[in-house]
Amino acid sequence: MAAKTLFDKVWDAHVVTEIKGGPSVLYIDKHLVHEVTSPQAFAGLEKRGISLFRLQNTLATADHNVPTKDQHLPIKEALSRQQVEKLSENCNKFGVTLYGLGHPYQGIVHVIGPELGVTLPGMTMVCGDSHTSTHGAFGSIAFGIGTSEVEQVMATQCLMQSKPKTMKIEINGKLGKGVVSKDIILYIISKISAAGGTGYFVEFAGSAIRSLSMEARMTICNMSIEMGARGGMIAPDETTFEYIKGREFAPKGAKFDEAVAYWKTLFSDEDAKFDQVLTYKAEDIEPMITYGTNPGMGIKVSGHIPAETEIDAASRLSFKKSLEYMDFQPGASLIGKQVNYVFIGSCTNSRIEDLRMVAEFVKGKKKAANINAYVIPGSKQVEKQAIAEGIDKVLAEAGFELREPGCSACLGMNEDKVPKGEYCVSTSNRNFEGRQGPGARTLLASPLTAAAVAVSGKIVDVRDFNLN
Repeated sequence: MAAKTLFDKVWDAHVVTEIKGGPSVLYIDKHLVHEVTSPQAFAGLEKRGISLFRLQNTLATADHNVPTKDQHLPIKEALSRQQVEKLSENCNKFGVTLYGLGHPYQGIVHVIGPELGVTLPGMTMVCGDSHTSTHGAFGSIAFGIGTSEVEQVMATQCLMQSKPKTMKIEINGKLGKGVVSKDIILYIISKISAAGGTGYFVEFAGSAIRSLSMEARMTICNMSIEMGARGGMIAPDETTFEYIKGREFAPKGAKFDEAVAYWKTLFSDEDAKFDQVLTYKAEDIEPMITYGTNPGMGIKVSGHIPAETEIDAASRLSFKKSLEYMDFQPGASLIGKQVNYVFIGSCTNSRIEDLRMVAEFVKGKKKAANINAYVIPGSKQVEKQAIAEGIDKVLAEAGFELREPGCSACLGMNEDKVPKGEYCVSTSNRNFEGRQGPGARTLLASPLTAAAVAVSGKIVDVRDFNLN
């Protein structure tokens, strides 16, 4: 048999039929639903008088529009309230399992899937959200879909998909002090640009990737979409199996052992051919921060914004427009730049390890007086665990505000917005114009760098602190 990549193995196992010269009909194992991209899909089913084809394969939660304070009270913003209420109404009508506000499993859709054992290796998973690629950390093919495709999956449990090309990105070596998984992915995107992965499904590999925890791997796969890729994935291993074992909806007993036996076959064969291979050294990666209005506009925090002459001619106009929006100058250092907002959360960095990382750093310290510091857990389960471990108290003593779960200030779709003209160091995944609110200026960074900025009141190199 011909050697196969991990992507090929999972893809081929899910092709129902192939259309000659066209797309494949791909079977979808799990469909995750939230309040923003589902109303029209449910309305389409109702109009056609049909139900969900495989109800048990669909799971819903409310995350984008939910407030992160006083979740027991009615939602203040009318549109947000309407969308969340419509999701509840639709799920009740169609019998879809919903983890809505107040449910102990509610949270960001890409946080609850893995923590509940819903996300498993070898699956195909979709959601009406681009950061569905998060679940690829388990060796699944996971990608975002549009609203019409949401309806298609509800109606048929299948999707028409053209097979993407494959790319392998290898990171080998040992990460330096203050460097975490968010820095890895920001470094890669800064090297290949926000469009460098267009048309590809990416497999992340190498010794530096294998050394990461599952939560760190999720951060990397989450942002694979930010290089233009269709999705990202990492081959499952003992770290994966140990993470899944015992989770609420994961296989149990003999079924778990059977599943592991299959999961162990999910790797790229040694002589498998990728359409493109990129290799980087872990030692070359430093704490990263973005300066522009797409995630590819990133630099080492110790470095400088590029000079205009360093930017290729085709990108100079957008580069200049971006710097105008951010009010930065070509060639400038960001070190010492005052910021007034720090946001730690989102489907990229809101898991318990992220909160532990921040709490460990800020313990015994205080946030700067000018800083508004929000820490938003990714789910009710993360919130509960943070409280059980005393993380809430450590954060409160340092002047940080631990709120309730939701997408929060990752995007300006709820009450948690960054004011116009203000800078926010954010652990989220996008720094587009107005992403965190009209006129807000976003600088993407790791939870560790964000914590250091909150304590300092300005952009700093976290390596200047004593790190364990």
